[in-house]
Amino acid sequence: MGLIEDARHGIITEEMRAVAAAEGVTEDFVRRGVAEGHIVIPVSPYRKVKICGIGEGLRTKVNASIGTSSDIVDVDMEVEKARQAERAGADTLMELSTGGDFVEIRRRVIEATTLSVGSVPLYQAFIEAARKYGAVVHMEEDDLFRITEEQAKLGTNFMAIHTGINYETMKRLKNQGRHGGLVSRGGAFMTAWMLHNEKENPLYSEFDYLLEILKEHEVTLSFGNGMRAGAVHDATDRAQIQELLINAELADKAHAEGVQAIIEGPGHIPIDEIEANVILQKRVTNRKPFYMLGPLVTDIAPGYDDRVAAIGAALSSSYGADFICYVTPAEHLALPTPEEVYEGVISSRIAAHVGDMIKLKKRDADLEMGHARRELDWERQFAIAINPERARAIRNERMPADTDACTMCGDYCALKIVGRHFNF
Repeated sequence: MGLIEDARHGIITEEMRAVAAAEGVTEDFVRRGVAEGHIVIPVSPYRKVKICGIGEGLRTKVNASIGTSSDIVDVDMEVEKARQAERAGADTLMELSTGGDFVEIRRRVIEATTLSVGSVPLYQAFIEAARKYGAVVHMEEDDLFRITEEQAKLGTNFMAIHTGINYETMKRLKNQGRHGGLVSRGGAFMTAWMLHNEKENPLYSEFDYLLEILKEHEVTLSFGNGMRAGAVHDATDRAQIQELLINAELADKAHAEGVQAIIEGPGHIPIDEIEANVILQKRVTNRKPFYMLGPLVTDIAPGYDDRVAAIGAALSSSYGADFICYVTPAEHLALPTPEEVYEGVISSRIAAHVGDMIKLKKRDADLEMGHARRELDWERQFAIAINPERARAIRNERMPADTDACTMCGDYCALKIVGRHFNF
């Protein structure tokens, strides 16, 4: 049996115990969450991974996406990105290569990390069609399902699959139009294929077959967001909502069949629409785990989009999003470097923690940091910090004459001055 069937039968598995221990919740809380579809635990029969629970009542998780492009194919660099993402504290990894040898790249990345690894099989299917037949629109439907199964056998734990793009979704997009166009690569591939071939999306029309493959290989299904907004002025439009409604219905079916399900969320959202998006997603999907892509809350800060997304991610998490896809400083500009991957994960981890301070009332670490700062206990401050290495390096570069204080205040450290007269 898979995890959902085990949970429905009252069986608490090793994976559920691991999640409960890591999250500080009861084992039965995790079991009930899995049984009801409110929690997923990505697993694979083909590799052992660091167990990660995603969903209601658990800490907000952070995903790092890596992968080659048609311009830059450097497998060693992608392996290093995977290592830097794990070093920075990412909870999961998505390998999204669009250039080079797809199987070899994914194999090496999977070998380099203990994290659950996700993929988008649709990318490989369409790009291989372009290489073989000269255009993505010549993809054979059978290849889409074959590649999904092949990627599952490599040890892929979860897959973003674009099931919600169908004729109805495309109709909404065409009738309304868009300021920022269609920015999802998967959404663009599938839309072009459907229009050229005058056929329904096979991931939608053959959904039962897709579920058979995913269930056999214990892959968690992450419902892709092919109609997400690529500009804040397109947020929460008809095409996005139409796709959400379709994915919500399919996610219920997947869960009923024993396939764990996640719903991906929109990418560019102004701050005043984030709460509505989270509430809507949770309501129509029966509280399935929400995987928020970013979100970016303004479109005018290229080079700093990790910070822009961190603002949106913190709010998303606080309102109930369960899973955050990081954004790097290179977003919209270039393929990220390993260093930018590291920075992107740190930014998203900070955002996730800020959200959990509200959503889960998790503030113990902040209380401990307040006490450590009051007592000028520098080693304790470094130990609590999200990035101890950077905090220590900055202080060591500008060490004050009075090593109890810092060079911001020097001789006039407020804590030392008041500390002579007060015992807090």
